[in-house]
Amino acid sequence: MRGLFRILPWLIILIAGYLFISKKFSISTSVESKHQLMVEKIEAIGKLELVRYQISDVLEHKNKTDFLPEASVLLIVKAEAVGCIDLTKITREDVNIDGDTAVVNLPQPEICYVKIDHKNSRVYDTKMAFFREAGLVDEAYKAAERQATAEVKKSSILSQTKTNATTVLKPIIEGLGYKNVRFTFE
Repeated sequence: MRGLFRILPWLIILIAGYLFISKKFSISTSVESKHQLMVEKIEAIGKLELVRYQISDVLEHKNKTDFLPEASVLLIVKAEAVGCIDLTKITREDVNIDGDTAVVNLPQPEICYVKIDHKNSRVYDTKMAFFREAGLVDEAYKAAERQATAEVKKSSILSQTKTNATTVLKPIIEGLGYKNVRFTFE
């Protein structure tokens, strides 16, 4: 009986170890996702994208509160901005033909979008974020997008879009038989 009490703890440890190892290495995981997608809106888009800026930003975002230590996050943000012209705004009156000359009045260029490339952006470091890390990172990405948009608006993207519109569209119209092609922007 006394030998049984000496062996019993070892036997329990051995059985528990076997169960742990057998369960640990033979865990079968199944993942199931059910989706019900619905098209909410279909929209005709006639915007011709003519220039794309790729932007990098190193951002240190801090959050200060009265009762918690200062939290910060350091991001390396990749973004892109696209300049385009909305060709759906061109009407018949915007195209003037005189012999072998074509004058096309194009709409003013616009910034189609500025967006963060989350796939290539990285959270480099966080400090004292603890339970508020997700919110802090989200705030930082939003601040990066606002800053990128502000910088793009100050850049030469719209003039570059005009230049590229002429470069891209002129050969097409010349291919229709017009020797002199001019573009204006209203």
